[in-house]
Amino acid sequence: MCIIMENQRATRKPTIESRFEQGLFSSRWLMAPMYLGLVVSLAMLTVIFVKELAYYAPQVLTMTADQGILSILTLIDMTLAGNLLLIVMFSGYENFVSKLDIDHGGDRPDWMGKVDFSGLKMKLIASIVAISGIHLLKVFMALGKGADADHAVSVETLKWMVIIHLTFVTSGVLLALMDWLTAKTDKH
Repeated sequence: MCIIMENQRATRKPTIESRFEQGLFSSRWLMAPMYLGLVVSLAMLTVIFVKELAYYAPQVLTMTADQGILSILTLIDMTLAGNLLLIVMFSGYENFVSKLDIDHGGDRPDWMGKVDFSGLKMKLIASIVAISGIHLLKVFMALGKGADADHAVSVETLKWMVIIHLTFVTSGVLLALMDWLTAKTDKH
């Protein structure tokens, strides 16, 4: 009788364990709605981009050079944010949920399927630094234009913007250094 109970426990444990592991592995699909939310965010960003473009386009003949540069930087800023969303959507989905089973024809970007978590991290911080730099450039261009300038800020706000930007840059350099050191060491 004791031997039979031991055999039942031995056969039950792997079944319970394998079901638990299968459930745990399947839980990755809980991320799928989040990636769908990022698709909605990309659509929202596209609407805002078109709205900004429609706002600036009729003014192009009356804009000063500085106003033109600021409007272009605004559009570049939104484009970089859109690129960042795409990278996070595709790479995150492929790294954490499932491989994208799509046509591998000429339309598939080369980086798809090749950006691992480390690469995603570096692309993320590089995009954040670029976006932060564009915002800082807009503020710098508004310096000396008076309080009515579109992007004028106080000296205190400017100081904090520079500190935050330098924090992003430093974080990016440190992340790159950590990745480089990790690549140089033996795998554990």
